[in-house]
Amino acid sequence: MNSTIAQLRTRFEAALGAAFGEDFAATDPILVPASNPKFGDFQSNVAMSLTKKLGKAPRAIAEQIVQQLQVEEICEPPTIAGPGFINLTLKTAYLEEQLRSIAADERLGVAPIKQPQRVIVDFSAPNTAKEMHVGHLRSTIIGDSIARVLEFQGQDVLRLNHIGDWGTQFGMLITYLQTAFPDALITANALALGDLTTFYKQAKQRFDEDEAFRDASRLAVVRLQSGDEDALKAWQLLCEQSRIAYQEIYDLLDIQLVERGESFYNPLLPGVVEDLEKAGLLVEDQGAQCVFLEGFTNKEGEPLPLIVQKSDGGYNYAATDLAAIRYRIQQDHADRIIYVTDAGQANHFAQVWQVARRAGWIPDTVELVHVPFGFVQGEDGKKFKTRSGETVRLRDLLDEAIARARADLEARLKEDNRQESEEFIANVANVIGISAVKYADLSQNRTSNYIFSYDRMLALQGNTAPYMLYAYVRVQGISRKGQIDFKRLDSDAQILLKEETELVLAKHLLQLDEVIEQVGQDLFPNRLCQYLFELSQKYNQFYDRLPILQAAEPIRTSRLVLCDLTARTLKLGLSLLGIQVLERM
Repeated sequence: MNSTIAQLRTRFEAALGAAFGEDFAATDPILVPASNPKFGDFQSNVAMSLTKKLGKAPRAIAEQIVQQLQVEEICEPPTIAGPGFINLTLKTAYLEEQLRSIAADERLGVAPIKQPQRVIVDFSAPNTAKEMHVGHLRSTIIGDSIARVLEFQGQDVLRLNHIGDWGTQFGMLITYLQTAFPDALITANALALGDLTTFYKQAKQRFDEDEAFRDASRLAVVRLQSGDEDALKAWQLLCEQSRIAYQEIYDLLDIQLVERGESFYNPLLPGVVEDLEKAGLLVEDQGAQCVFLEGFTNKEGEPLPLIVQKSDGGYNYAATDLAAIRYRIQQDHADRIIYVTDAGQANHFAQVWQVARRAGWIPDTVELVHVPFGFVQGEDGKKFKTRSGETVRLRDLLDEAIARARADLEARLKEDNRQESEEFIANVANVIGISAVKYADLSQNRTSNYIFSYDRMLALQGNTAPYMLYAYVRVQGISRKGQIDFKRLDSDAQILLKEETELVLAKHLLQLDEVIEQVGQDLFPNRLCQYLFELSQKYNQFYDRLPILQAAEPIRTSRLVLCDLTARTLKLGLSLLGIQVLERM
């Protein structure tokens, strides 16, 4: 089913062609939802954009367009306002028919895309031998939501976890553990990831201060890269310990990922250097193999080099990322590659992509997209840290959210004198706690920093996950109270929109496909959050102002269908954010 705005755009294009000639049929009608209900539901500003080209007053242009505009089965007669705005108001009969159509559709009127692409979403990407911290939260949650939206659209999505599982840090850690804790390099599960993190910090300090240790660490990296059996065994044990800890967090957050770390691309790195040399891009500079970049300069104004191979023969992140691009395009056949990282990586990607393009590895048909995000801040506006100044462990943050959700729930149960099972309390606390964290992040414009506040994210009022979950629970409460099986509502039930709050809710329900399409294009999940928040507000106004179970037929059934459509839309929308719903709270 085509969205309303898509249908109207098609009608406008036909009208423009009929009014001014076929050359104008491709003109963007500049059709947007009206900013104020008094102007109707949609507004076109196209007349103003054509003033110079046609040499006419915009109002006269608008009149010519309206004469050719055939929208009578969708809208009331179009009106012209001000200098030439074309205003459209949807017919109630059209809204009723559209609602009946989406009510009968499992996908709520959101058609799968006709030409799916192979899309790679690269997200989360923790470093092995380090615990996941609050800095990994945004990449993991934003990347998962983007992948869910694209999958729902019908795209062929590969979710990749490009973990940091190779390089200098392993030589450093292995060298340190050989003396400090040799059992860790022999026996699986000899130490937990928290211990590894402590050892990593100690190893890093020694690496920075002790030249002999630094040299030994670099030799260990060379042994690892050359396939030394003992070094590889130690590396595998360290990776496995990290993997167990990451998976616990991914299970808690309901995140699916295919691990393909830096080590995966290690065998491909010599080929990257060789191909760059063949392409005439490599230049030796102070013993390192570099590509000098166009448009990037140092403080002296000289071209900036991107180092691909270091003077000691080792490779860096740029080489790995170049190998990953080439593999993803040539072997994974990606049409679109989406990198979800903090905003500080923007320059790095711009430089690596430039080299890959100059090497001829990125066809014009392939789109590379950086999805940047800001920092998580504490309520003092500074980087979010523990009281002792440490980076907050992600597991601790999630456990705290669940504990606070549980305390809130138990207080409400006591106040209402309600008895619930331990299983119910644990499940509701878990869903609310995790949902609150996810939604608080996703509801922000991802390019901005945001302030992390447990109190705000767990509130039952405002743009929060609990508010959305409560709107869904309200519908389920109607089902229980009236013993209504929404699945058995007559599929031919007539939908009658008589009251203003019904019309407002109906119009909002019909915007879901447009919102999902927009998120799939521009990759801003907060647009979906805003849509769901406004849907919950509009539903609550409808619920508070109009009788539902007490209404006379056929209005009663019509309003029950609106309730069911709201709940199904909330459930679908929240699932695309990685959020479960609850039947009761």
